[in-house]
Amino acid sequence: MEECSRRDLLKNAAGVSMLGLLNLYTPAYAEEKPAEPKKPAANEPIECTQAPLPYAYDALEPYIDKETIEIHYTRHHAAYVKNFNSALQRLDFARTMKDMTFIKHWCKELAFNGSGAMLHTLYWGNMSAQGGQPKGELSELIEKSFKKFENFTDQFSAAAKTVEGSGWGILAFEPCTKRLIVLQSEKHQDMALWGTYPLLVCDVWEHAYYLKYRSARGTYVDNFMKIINWNEVERRYELIKGLKIY
Repeated sequence: MEECSRRDLLKNAAGVSMLGLLNLYTPAYAEEKPAEPKKPAANEPIECTQAPLPYAYDALEPYIDKETIEIHYTRHHAAYVKNFNSALQRLDFARTMKDMTFIKHWCKELAFNGSGAMLHTLYWGNMSAQGGQPKGELSELIEKSFKKFENFTDQFSAAAKTVEGSGWGILAFEPCTKRLIVLQSEKHQDMALWGTYPLLVCDVWEHAYYLKYRSARGTYVDNFMKIINWNEVERRYELIKGLKIY
């Protein structure tokens, strides 16, 4: 089997709509939706497709510039989708050939690129130039989980700013205790808490902010907090609040 180097794959990095879970999280965009994909034949591989960007490239200015959004979405996000599909295909080929020589490599590629694809789709959807504040049941759950909204913003901002290397700040719903928790994720898949559902994510890879903010990650995160699309975060919560993992 031909082995593709991990370094070459990671050079291409960027985004996705990740199979089943993305059907749950992809927002109802105001733009015209793409045609419904045809149902694959039984022997036809199932692939991810990149969810459409829910706004124009310049929609988040002055907080995130047009060039950053365009490069981030069309190159980085798109590459995560491509490489996730590649990993799925390689694993399918390995099963067909009954050759598991490179199983460790392709499992890593699957987790890295699949998680990157999912998180980017969530990231685009949970930003809006209008910003706003949480309300209703979500607001009540934030108060219950963090005592007050300010405690949440302090913890989420600190988590995003202090991710070691590249990664994400994440607000997730934890179904066992039915509360919200703040997580850090390194790269895309490391430090994940299994069984939780991400509701709000902040990308702190340098490609998300470096063109405008250079090394000032903290300023980028502070501005990210001003453009959270709480309507979308609430929509996600409504979809998953009744789900059980056992």
